[in-house]
Amino acid sequence: MTWFTFPGDNLLCRCLGISITAWLTLLFVFIIVPAVLGVSFGIRRLYMRTLLKIFAWATSRMEMGAKEKNQQLHKPYSNGIIAKESPSSLQQELQELRGSASCPRSEPEFEMADIFYFCRRGVESILDDEVTKRFSAQELESWNLLTRSNYNFRHISLRLTVLWGLGVLIRYGILLPLRVTLAITGISLLVVLTTLVGFLPNRELRFYLSEKVHLMCFRICVRALTAIITYHNRENKPKNGGICVSNHTTPIDVIILANDGCYSMVGQVHGGLMGMMQRAMVKSSPHIWFERSEVKDRHLVAKRLSDHVADKTKQPILIFPEGTCINNTSVMMFKKGSFEIACTVYPVAIKYDPRFGDAFWNSSKFGLVNYLLRMMSSWAIVCSVWYLPPMNREEGEDAMQFANRVKAAIAAQGGLVDLIWDGGLKRAKVKDAFKEEQQKLYSKVLVGEQDEGEQSDDMHLEDENQEEDENPEDESNQDSTKGQ
Repeated sequence: MTWFTFPGDNLLCRCLGISITAWLTLLFVFIIVPAVLGVSFGIRRLYMRTLLKIFAWATSRMEMGAKEKNQQLHKPYSNGIIAKESPSSLQQELQELRGSASCPRSEPEFEMADIFYFCRRGVESILDDEVTKRFSAQELESWNLLTRSNYNFRHISLRLTVLWGLGVLIRYGILLPLRVTLAITGISLLVVLTTLVGFLPNRELRFYLSEKVHLMCFRICVRALTAIITYHNRENKPKNGGICVSNHTTPIDVIILANDGCYSMVGQVHGGLMGMMQRAMVKSSPHIWFERSEVKDRHLVAKRLSDHVADKTKQPILIFPEGTCINNTSVMMFKKGSFEIACTVYPVAIKYDPRFGDAFWNSSKFGLVNYLLRMMSSWAIVCSVWYLPPMNREEGEDAMQFANRVKAAIAAQGGLVDLIWDGGLKRAKVKDAFKEEQQKLYSKVLVGEQDEGEQSDDMHLEDENQEEDENPEDESNQDSTKGQ
């Protein structure tokens, strides 16, 4: 049988071969080689500054278009910001409702007007509570040309529509294929090279090469996200024999921190590709993986962590004490498990810039693969990392007090709101301890006790919640594993 070929087929094959060769050459020269050497050409920061100028122009056009439409509809223009009154105490608000200033009573007692206070607070909590909104995307002050941040702005004017369409073409036609290629390259090198390094008999040489391999592969993964990271106070970087704790926004937190230093990961054993990566990594570096049956054993977890930090030759452990991802506007309650270990704690604050892409992983809405594709189709991941001075547990300070002190330092440095609420409320109902606390406050008003500070029982409340948690870092460890 004779096969016929047309001259155009050979030309098409040549053009395709040349395109693939040029693509891989540019990838190797401008991305992989700088990642191996730990250098940067400054292309990503130039790209970031260009995006900021485009966003500023698009925002100005958006505001002009919005004002014109509002004027046509005879509506005043508003930026949507609503002033919020400062909260007052339970006793003060009840007194205002009862009108106690004009009709003083000899003995405090229940009044029907008290019901309106709890009804109002319930409605306020439903409309704008400080917990639920921490598990949704952060609101933007301006449009970043992504439909996921606003679905209407692109229709305001023809210029904005054209600019948005051009952005879609660039993100999905150029950036997404490039980033997927880099991600596959970084993960493949991590699995292959860590496996090979694991066969070396010399322990010191194995650990040395393992650090180089991990740094190189994570730097490639950072470039796969077009991550632009600014590290502050590097003299406070975590050292061997300690525990690094950080606020948690996304599984990418692991890559962000591992781009600047090596850590020992903690997590549950997985199957599939994740399990293959875990088995390869643990051959060359002392990571801590737990079987599913071991995760619930707090004493076993604490023992393995204590044994790890006792060896000063091993890398610092990376843990996210919140136990779940928060939308980077606040820091929620730290689980006390990692603060019960007698070692130095190295706090780290991570703050993402939402203008270039929302880094928050809403695990109840998006799967890991879907989330990573959204990140790779965003403009970039821009964040700042602050290494805070090392902290140790003070004399007479329990684990919960130490955890709160570290949390407060991270929140202050990152410009985040310090909340006492447990991140587990993301998937669980409010615990009875929180309901009982409000009942106690109201009972004090009924028996005539003075409100000497409603926050005095917060520490006791958090201790009760900590005792109810079987595994202090369960979901956090799983997230840190997935981030790789």
